[in-house]
Amino acid sequence: MLKNIKILSVLLASIFLFSCSKGTTDDDLPQDKTIFETISTSMGYSYLSYALQKTELDVVLSGAGPYTLFAPDNDAFILFLMENGYSSVEEVPTDLLRQLLLNHVMAGQKEYRNFVTGYFQTQANSAVNDLPLSLYINQVSMRVRLNGTARIVQGNVRATNGIIHAVDNIIPIPTLVTFVVSDPALYNLALALTRSDLTVDYIEILSAENDNIHAPFTVFAPTNQAFVNVLSELELSYLIDIDEPTLKATLDHHVLVDSSVLYADLTDNLTLSTLGGELTANLSDGASLTDGNARTANITLPDIQANNGVMHFIDKVILPY
Repeated sequence: MLKNIKILSVLLASIFLFSCSKGTTDDDLPQDKTIFETISTSMGYSYLSYALQKTELDVVLSGAGPYTLFAPDNDAFILFLMENGYSSVEEVPTDLLRQLLLNHVMAGQKEYRNFVTGYFQTQANSAVNDLPLSLYINQVSMRVRLNGTARIVQGNVRATNGIIHAVDNIIPIPTLVTFVVSDPALYNLALALTRSDLTVDYIEILSAENDNIHAPFTVFAPTNQAFVNVLSELELSYLIDIDEPTLKATLDHHVLVDSSVLYADLTDNLTLSTLGGELTANLSDGASLTDGNARTANITLPDIQANNGVMHFIDKVILPY
């Protein structure tokens, strides 16, 4: 009985929220509420409404815009509070809450049908360099997931100053690990970093906040194809065939500690000191890295910004020897 009541309440909340926009595909219908007004008058979104007011983002989302808001409902907020040891939204430090909410806002009006897989910028800023945090959007068969955790469950709730997409979870402020484990293009890197016989816990290290002695970080992230190619180069069949000392030394060569190196920071013949040894950056024909074996890896996707560092995709696995 209680389960049925909960399901009914969720359905009613969804109906109430989306009735505010008079449908999700009627582009020509006039709108008379801002994003904040739509949230504040919708059942099931009282936590979000209060959080926006506490952080004064209600003023922002009542302004000209346009904005795109990913809106978590009360259930999503309650789960976030429980998982982080808070008994109410009031207990969440205002600066942290504001950063978290800004991570749910994008500049411009992004229609559901226009979402594509890739990295985009939110209105939250990285603690490392005050640059906009990246948001990884994964769109598969018209299902849209954000930073690997939150999924859009209803899109295109229209307002006078933008658009709202309801999500089923709080979108986490990303660490470098957030992107590695949520992006299918880095699946092989995630497998390598989490191999059970490794003597270093890379996931723990690269999840560290900026008060950690090793943070911030720069990660050069080989794509799936890069791993396929290096196995062929080493005449091996599987990742598990690489012995642990070699794998650790290899992974060490992809991480810089206490350093957040952006694409714009790279220069010709720049020496980069990784955990495993030195690399040389060059900018001719695009940015590249040369390892101690005179092998060159090209940076194919730069400046993916996390809260504890920056990541760049590369097209070749760097080898230590």
